[in-house]
Amino acid sequence: MAKEGQLTQEEIEIRKIIIPKDKQVLGVIEQMLGGDRVKVRCDDGNERVCRIPGRVRKRIWLNVGDLVLVEPWVVQSSERGDVIFKYTTTQANWLKRKGYVKHISIE
Repeated sequence: MAKEGQLTQEEIEIRKIIIPKDKQVLGVIEQMLGGDRVKVRCDDGNERVCRIPGRVRKRIWLNVGDLVLVEPWVVQSSERGDVIFKYTTTQANWLKRKGYVKHISIE
């Protein structure tokens, strides 16, 4: 338990949540394809092959079932995209409660 006036770990994680903007969508990783690519089932109904950029790959581990933020490419926007951010379990549950995750199930 945190001391009075200090934030708990859960409150700190919720403050760091990145909300999808403009064309960004939420998705769940379905399959690891290799070569820094993953198959993601997105909230807009599309299934995309997404690239994991170096700035993300070097900092976090991605696994099947993780909730991620995807930015579709300008070309082939319904088929391809980039993984921008990985949500923790606490953040994923908060997004589900607030209604940001509608059409996909989070394990």
